Amino acid sequence: MVMPVVEFPFTAVVGQTSLKTALLLNVINPRIGGVLISGPRGSAKSTLARALAAILPEGEKRKPPFVTLPLGASEDRLTGSLDLQKILTEREATFHEGLLAKADGGILYVDEVNLLADTLVDLLLDVAASGINIVERDGISHSHPARFSLIGTMNPDEGELRPQLLDRFGLCLEQPPNVSIEARIAIVQQRDAFDRDPASFIAGFADEQAALVSRVEHARRGLATVTASAWVYEHIAKRCEAAGVEGMRADVTWHRAAQAHAAWRGDTTISQEDVDSVEPWVLAHRRTRSDDKSAEPPSSPPPSSPSSPQESGQDPGSSVSSSNTDEHSASHGQWGAMPPMAQNMLESQPLTLPALLARPFGKHSLFNGGTRKGLALGQGRASKPPAAAFRPDWFGTLIANRGQWPWRQLRYRKARTGQPRVHLVLLDTSGSTLGKRLLGQTKGWVDSLTRQAYSAREQVAIVGFGNDTLACLLPRQRAPKSVQALLNATDGGGGTPLRKAVAHAGQLIRQWQRRDPGLLIRTYLMTDGRTRESVAGLPPLGDCVVMDAEQSFVKRGQAARLAQQLGALYWTPPTQEPA
Repeated sequence: MVMPVVEFPFTAVVGQTSLKTALLLNVINPRIGGVLISGPRGSAKSTLARALAAILPEGEKRKPPFVTLPLGASEDRLTGSLDLQKILTEREATFHEGLLAKADGGILYVDEVNLLADTLVDLLLDVAASGINIVERDGISHSHPARFSLIGTMNPDEGELRPQLLDRFGLCLEQPPNVSIEARIAIVQQRDAFDRDPASFIAGFADEQAALVSRVEHARRGLATVTASAWVYEHIAKRCEAAGVEGMRADVTWHRAAQAHAAWRGDTTISQEDVDSVEPWVLAHRRTRSDDKSAEPPSSPPPSSPSSPQESGQDPGSSVSSSNTDEHSASHGQWGAMPPMAQNMLESQPLTLPALLARPFGKHSLFNGGTRKGLALGQGRASKPPAAAFRPDWFGTLIANRGQWPWRQLRYRKARTGQPRVHLVLLDTSGSTLGKRLLGQTKGWVDSLTRQAYSAREQVAIVGFGNDTLACLLPRQRAPKSVQALLNATDGGGGTPLRKAVAHAGQLIRQWQRRDPGLLIRTYLMTDGRTRESVAGLPPLGDCVVMDAEQSFVKRGQAARLAQQLGALYWTPPTQEPA
């Protein structure tokens, strides 16, 4: 017997006012598109998301469902499948509804959404775009509506979310890492009381829960009466333009969220408070550049509308450089500690790489002290498909046998023709690479590799390490056609956090392969080797190439040493001439 799960009451959660409001706005207006909750472990992300189920008001036909999508769910469980039992007993083709059908008109919740398998992400993207789930099997097609609000939680330390899915979330909230002492005490006291007697604890918050549900229902009924003045549209358009958002989804979502916020307050007109309150949640995951809000006041704001204390003009996730980088680098014996400065790709050198790879993609590389030549990117043979690809296809088997028993033939799932491939680049941007324009040379390598990966429809991720910090220059995504502008805008200087970069790469590889076991990853460490750090003792990076950018008559051989410690292939340009 399955025991019912007792959830912590929504109103009993200490603090978290912004997150509570964002979740309730999506209940008031599901067309906002859901909420992505990003934050560290133990910050009540999952607790609040699951507690929202008890707040959902009764609809015209049924209570909106709250459906959880497990990370390990199969495609059939998500989209729906053929009811085998009914086929065998009644010889009638009937579909068994999946999680998408069950979530229609309600909420689909994904914990650790950044770890969701790419196959499930692709399915979610298709359905989120159309609002209809189509299941096709061997000439039989079934479709049903699937409109839902998507709520996801994630810990950014455990991996990033695909940009396509990230933009599908209407709002995004980043939980603060620190909690006050008073809040910590209150949280522990509330949790202890709940664990001792859940029934009594829930009963103690019954009145608050009922009042909240009543307020949400009232806001839902009043949503259609909320109007917006002309200045609201102009203000949203200017702010989205200043933030550099792509497309129009941010503008539409912002208006819907502000409208829901006005209904939540019980007003019939969108005010400055409504617009400002939801702005950081709309732009947090869509902003591409920082901007100064004070430079763009609204055209005709209400005369006494207060500004929201939640407003921030800084790009969330932007790095903050330290003022003592040179001093820190010198204390660790780093070469070439210099203030950050840009260095463009070399125009005088060809930006094409020789063929580096003389083995199938994904094969472990052993140390090699000389230059290697081989196949171009994307020409290696794919590894053998996983055994799961040869599982029986029960649906195809039933159709092929046309209801006959016993079956005369058995169908199998078709094996995938290829496996996803990722090129992970670790680019040395320390001060030592500024001399002799080495940074410009390695940027040219990265650009060439990206172009070849683009032609092969493969993925690329670029991490820079310099100034004693790591910087995500390009999150994992399908390779763009060119990254020249991105690379030219990347500064170099400071010390070389090599060991930190290699450890970070190992963490990324483990995260990606945990989410997609069939993923093939090749790591490229592009460096001049001018560091005294050792990478000995770190977990191996598997398929790895150390690309030596050092230019001198007498080489220090540090890059070759790093390759040996990593068990990686060592590569140096065959026509490299000392400057």
